[in-house]
Amino acid sequence: MRVSVAEDRWHAARLSDAGTATPTETVVEPTLDDGDHDRFAHFARKSDIVESAVTGRPIVALCGKVWVPGRNPDRFPVCPTCKEIYERKKAGETGA
Repeated sequence: MRVSVAEDRWHAARLSDAGTATPTETVVEPTLDDGDHDRFAHFARKSDIVESAVTGRPIVALCGKVWVPGRNPDRFPVCPTCKEIYERKKAGETGA
């Protein structure tokens, strides 16, 4: 089926009027802060920690702290917010 040049231009104009659908990806740049959170060892998913070790990408702790793990967590006290969230989640899973 052949389409005339006028019809082809009309269709092209109609498509451009509708706009172009371009897939977009929102990239959120984490802000790495230097505050009290740096004085604690944080809780995060083990898989996230391993992935961060390989890729160098920051991860998010239970308390919301965004950081790239790099220090020995045994040298720091546990973050009280992470600990509280972890214990609540664990109690909820066991039904306690």
